[in-house]
Amino acid sequence: MRRAVAVVVAVVVAMAVGSSGPAGADPGVPGPVAAGNPGFTANVLAPLKVTDFAAFERDLRTVSAYGVDAVSVDVWWGDVEGVADNRFDWSYYDRVFELITANGLDIAPILSFHQAGGNVGDDYTSLLPAWLWPKYAQRSFRGVPLGLEGLQHRSEQGNYSPETVQGWADRVVENEYRDFTRAFADHFEARYGDDVVEINVSLGPSGELRYPSYNAHDVGTGYPTRGALQSYSALAVQDFQTTMLRKYRSLSGLNAAWGTGYASRTEIAPPADAEAFFVDGTYRDSRYGRDFVDWYNGSLVDHGKRMLETVVRALGRDFAQADIGYKVPGIHWTMTNPVHPRATEVTTGLIQTSVDLDAASTGRGYQRIVDLANRVDTRGRTVALHFTALEMADQDYPPQYSLAKTLVGWIGQYAYDAGVELKGENALSGGVRSDFGWDNIHDAFDTWGYLGLTVLRMSDVAEGVGADRYALFIDKYRD
Repeated sequence: MRRAVAVVVAVVVAMAVGSSGPAGADPGVPGPVAAGNPGFTANVLAPLKVTDFAAFERDLRTVSAYGVDAVSVDVWWGDVEGVADNRFDWSYYDRVFELITANGLDIAPILSFHQAGGNVGDDYTSLLPAWLWPKYAQRSFRGVPLGLEGLQHRSEQGNYSPETVQGWADRVVENEYRDFTRAFADHFEARYGDDVVEINVSLGPSGELRYPSYNAHDVGTGYPTRGALQSYSALAVQDFQTTMLRKYRSLSGLNAAWGTGYASRTEIAPPADAEAFFVDGTYRDSRYGRDFVDWYNGSLVDHGKRMLETVVRALGRDFAQADIGYKVPGIHWTMTNPVHPRATEVTTGLIQTSVDLDAASTGRGYQRIVDLANRVDTRGRTVALHFTALEMADQDYPPQYSLAKTLVGWIGQYAYDAGVELKGENALSGGVRSDFGWDNIHDAFDTWGYLGLTVLRMSDVAEGVGADRYALFIDKYRD
């Protein structure tokens, strides 16, 4: 079963009137329209872990009755393969997928190569497989001994994060991602080959393409601070050194560009004083700062490409109708902070500072993150970018300095310009329990070309305002 064929039809029309567009963007720029578009999809997110199956089935019946297409389900690496390497237990997902399809809904699994627990809204904990760290502890990569923490991000505070494997170690563990994906396909293709409409790939913490820059392992880095840089592992530092020497061809060339007098490549390093790096404007005003941020952002994008292509290759011809999805978070705070504007987008790895951050042509810094969808060798599959924070409004005042709604528009405009299939998600579950949140979601669809919505979470739209507004939303846009 496949209710909504994921084919984007770019219908060029004038933008809907009455919606507030993002600052600096032309509300008359044409874009695709969700209403009547066969690419429109309406999905819901399952609980992180279903514990009350009776309630789960009630909610499935409710959302199916008013037109939801599919249920997005986290397939936790740590749960399925946690006991031992290459020992997979799919029994929980056998039950969950059976209930979803029995209630007339499709499945949008998330290959969740990240930890559950420790982030906003997490009510379940699933750690990465315990065997992973010791398996690689005695190995080296490019001459760097790994040790127990060698696969993890290391922050400016010196802390390691076990939430995901760092992108600089992708090539060390890509066989693990391949084996997990292949085992998933071998187990579920025969039964659900026509029911899986999208396979979303976890690319970082919370399943998002970002660094763990505002997570619990670092002190004082949560919302609405600038967060913390995550580029201090031995693998990251080595990659920075190699990339910069390749760019400038020699240490003397680098010294000339940066105005430094380094005598050895070991002196090439991420910011020694990260706070000063942001407060004094180095991150955007100096050649070193812009080079560092470009590398940091580029490393994240390259990681996303490697992960997506690893999964596509592992799937082969299985789930041939399924799109491939990745999620980008709406990091909307500190955007107008007078001390370090847009710093949190930098620490999460989402933007460059070497480009014009006010220009539509650069996606206001998001060009490479969005263009990733067009760079992946999908072997004929469509890649969908999912962007969060659609329910939010701007709060351009301290301490938030947030341009959440503006950012939703920036991404919408650039994705359309780049020909990228764009879908959306609310960032916080409370956002779909109010008319205010739904009004903002409608604005995104009417004005900025979003063609699909995944609601966080199903229980929030199984009753009350959430159910009423989602049903009306689907009636408005359904073909």
